[in-house]
Amino acid sequence: MTAEARPLRIALLSYKGNPYCGGQGVYVRHLSRELAALGHSVEVIGAQPYPVLDALGDGVTLTELPSLDLYRQPDPFRTPKREEYRDWIDLLEVATMWTGGFPEPLTFSLRARRHLAARRGDFDVVHDNQTLGYGLLGIGLPLVTTVHHPITVDRRLDLAAAPDWKRRASIRRWYGFTRMQKRVAGRLPSVLTVSGSSSAEITADLGVRPERIHTVPIGADTRLFAPDPAVAEVPGRIVTTSSADVPLKGLVFLVEALAKVRVQHPDAHLVVVGNRPDSGPVAEAIEAFGLEGAVDFVKGISDAELVDLIRSAEVACVPSLYEGFSLPAAEAMATGTALVATTGGAVPEVAGRDGETCLAVAPGDAGALAAALELALGDPVLRRRLAAAGRARVLAAFTWTRAAAATAALYRQAIASQGAPGAGLRARPASRARVVTVPKGQSLSHPDHRPSVAGRAVPRAPEKPAPERISTPAGEKPAPERISTLAEGAPERIGTPAGGKPVPERISTPAGEKPVPERIGTPAGEAPERIGTLAEGAPERRSTPAGGKAQIADVPGAPGIAPGTGNRAC
Repeated sequence: MTAEARPLRIALLSYKGNPYCGGQGVYVRHLSRELAALGHSVEVIGAQPYPVLDALGDGVTLTELPSLDLYRQPDPFRTPKREEYRDWIDLLEVATMWTGGFPEPLTFSLRARRHLAARRGDFDVVHDNQTLGYGLLGIGLPLVTTVHHPITVDRRLDLAAAPDWKRRASIRRWYGFTRMQKRVAGRLPSVLTVSGSSSAEITADLGVRPERIHTVPIGADTRLFAPDPAVAEVPGRIVTTSSADVPLKGLVFLVEALAKVRVQHPDAHLVVVGNRPDSGPVAEAIEAFGLEGAVDFVKGISDAELVDLIRSAEVACVPSLYEGFSLPAAEAMATGTALVATTGGAVPEVAGRDGETCLAVAPGDAGALAAALELALGDPVLRRRLAAAGRARVLAAFTWTRAAAATAALYRQAIASQGAPGAGLRARPASRARVVTVPKGQSLSHPDHRPSVAGRAVPRAPEKPAPERISTPAGEKPAPERISTLAEGAPERIGTPAGGKPVPERISTPAGEKPVPERIGTPAGEAPERIGTLAEGAPERRSTPAGGKAQIADVPGAPGIAPGTGNRAC
């Protein structure tokens, strides 16, 4: 079998995988399924919330690499109990949260590095889904990284909408991880993105050279998101998706537009797939325009329920100020619902031309949005024409099958340019990871999630992590926290060796050099990022009761939702 035809062994990393709360989970679920359908072996390595995965062919494997899950519901920003702490990465995770930062990209990358160090012989390529953490530099395997769009865009929009200096300081601290992502992105050999707009932003904001960026559009599950004549349209219904109450989603402009539309169309009403905000611009706009009975929010719905909701709408709307791709636009078009969308970011690349496959308006213009909605609601012939053209566009350009084939081709290119794959140690158990195999015809869902539409959930009883026992020679007492062995031969030591002082984690330190603690992947001449310090000054201090929640004020974004990952809502 030629190298071009040989199935690949793929490690697909995702630090956050909830398919009902963010586009990252949707991406991992559908891409892994289609890669497996092409004959490749896909092992998804992820942290909480774990992804829902569909199995095809020989199956898809999920390896759970647990964090402390500090943003879980119903107790986000919790302080873990003493027995939950396992190593210095856990301490770093909590310290960053306590000081108002978002730790998950960094801490997941460090755990993933430790896990992959013992398994280099198991994979041909590593595919990172937007982690961009220091731990993924120099991992000794060909690496491809997906950047859906730079989170610096979210940061800019949040800062522009901040009402005062205190909120701006909090936002800067929360988005502190973007400094790391910028440093890491500039050193990545191969970056995959989903649109031309995102490609330009990655070059401008992250400094990645254009020749290292490869655009592979993603798509919709056109078998699931499909028209159904049996589902009747509800007069005046407009549907939109807003996974977080953040400026980027543009929901406040849609609420204002709805108030204008109801003057001519009093039956017009809005259904938002997302959490109802208790306060903030959207809540204030609903109250100010007297729309309490005309705006409904739904959350935690299944794929089947989402599809039926879109089918029942006369119009789907994407009011975003910016999108790196816009899965909601592709899914609405695939479902056969007329689309009104802005021209923010990559939305036009998905939605197509104004008047042909959608009605397009400038972002942030409530008046223009209202005019387009009025036109669509008042003209059923126009709606049918836009709906048919929209679905045809998605079928031609935006399917997961096409995305998987193009991604696999990029994997082979990365392997050829970055070095021999799988040249490392053979597999052995990795630190605190649990492997779950998804049999053919089934779907795997974390117990906290709803079952997947594609199949029944595989039940898994809760279990307490067992203490790690890795490669301890017979007759020897295992040293505390001796985790794996690098290909170079030096063990990574986490914690305190017996009778000694704490030793910082050794990560690919050249022979003869003294390892420098906490300088993982930092470019020469740059100081490592300091945890717990605001960009402008000292961190906000909050007292934390023992066993209680960290009192962090004004943290932007919904708890448990990574910034810039919006699609479905939790």
